Amino acid sequence: MARILNIEIPDNKQIKFSLTYIFGIGKTTATNICREAGVAIDKKTKDLTDEELTKIREIAVKYTTEGDLRREIQFNIKRLMEIKTYRGMRHRKGMPVRGQSTKQNARTRKGPKKTVANKKK
Repeated sequence: MARILNIEIPDNKQIKFSLTYIFGIGKTTATNICREAGVAIDKKTKDLTDEELTKIREIAVKYTTEGDLRREIQFNIKRLMEIKTYRGMRHRKGMPVRGQSTKQNARTRKGPKKTVANKKK
């Protein structure tokens, strides 16, 4: 397995899809990295030469990925909560943040149902 940005990427997949195993790199970014490095996007990771892998590593370092990106996202959420924006309050309460309905759905965000006693009449 090849290592890029300290992440093991799979050998048996195309490089375009292998790069998406790195947090912060999606399909578009992976395609751009391959284009910039001069590597065919349909080439398998195991078929890449050491020079091509080195080029990909050098280009991938330019992007904010993994720990730095996670830290940045957490900092942004914390900032929203500190300044008490609507989104920050939704994060704090554990409710959906992006306008989803909560009457029937949102079980993933809200957690398991909490049964209320004496609701029957």
